[in-house]
Amino acid sequence: MSDQMTASFVMPVLNEQEHLAEAVRSVTGQTGLDDWELILALGDSRDGTDRIAAELAAAEPRIQVLRNPGSGISRGMNLALERATHPVVMRVDAHSVLPPEYAATAIRTMRQVGAVNVGGRMRASGRTAIEKAVAWAYNSPGGLGGAIYHTGGDAGPAESAYLGVFDRAAVLAVGGYDETLSRGEDWDLNRRLIEAGGTVWFEPLLEVVYRPRSSIKAVAKQFHASGRWRGEIIRRLRGGGPVRYLVPPTLVIALAAGAGLVIFDLATGLQGATGAWLTAIGLSPFVVYGAWVASMLTGGNLDGQTRRSLVLVLPTMHLSWGWGCLLGLLFKTQGQNAFRGR
Repeated sequence: MSDQMTASFVMPVLNEQEHLAEAVRSVTGQTGLDDWELILALGDSRDGTDRIAAELAAAEPRIQVLRNPGSGISRGMNLALERATHPVVMRVDAHSVLPPEYAATAIRTMRQVGAVNVGGRMRASGRTAIEKAVAWAYNSPGGLGGAIYHTGGDAGPAESAYLGVFDRAAVLAVGGYDETLSRGEDWDLNRRLIEAGGTVWFEPLLEVVYRPRSSIKAVAKQFHASGRWRGEIIRRLRGGGPVRYLVPPTLVIALAAGAGLVIFDLATGLQGATGAWLTAIGLSPFVVYGAWVASMLTGGNLDGQTRRSLVLVLPTMHLSWGWGCLLGLLFKTQGQNAFRGR
């Protein structure tokens, strides 16, 4: 690898007219690089994304635009990897904002520790009450399960990394991104890099701002799809992956079983101790989960509106993800490799 500080930034993009310019500015504002390029892999957007991308590319010759037919995120990454001209490739989310020293810090870290992929922390940051609640959940172990790239931690080897600063040759050597996966493709790629003998490294100095979804409906859709594809990956690997991924589907099963017991009790009209026990057992998952959600609301420096939004956001995230994961575990998941926000 050359001693020069150079990088190919890669950004898959679909329907991102609200965030694209901010994300691109965070790339063009990088300091400490000798040379760079930005490749925008454009999917089939239905808003003004393509127009904005064309304007950005016209204003900066180091920005390239390529078409990504079908809008598959893994396909878009692979197309951009083929186009990239620098040995270090940096994935950028169109919902993310890189700090100015991100690229230089990542390259120095990669060289110091001999990693094939370096990533940092996704620091979700919202503007509206719903966005702030989603951001809090992203940044808390109670929201997404405590992965180091969400909650932070000490530098060291990791199972995966947010975004990723890759050794391009190492990624190509393991076959690039799996284009049959719509989500979880980054975790799958890192798994294969580690199995090939590479090191995936978490560097806390790399903290990237992420703009979360702004409505309950969008959060539910996002998390259901993420859970569905996580279940697909677990099914393919016959149970491989961290245990935390099984917590949401277990919650869904417990709540469904509890509701079933209560309905059975009401339908049969059981009297006495038997009916009381069935009702108590059936309600217990709801009581326990409700108490846990309530305990989450008492912590953190949150304003009242954001705290109230969390009452909807946390169950939406957990149950949407859990139900999706159950479907992925039970049934083969197919479909367009669509984009998503993390």
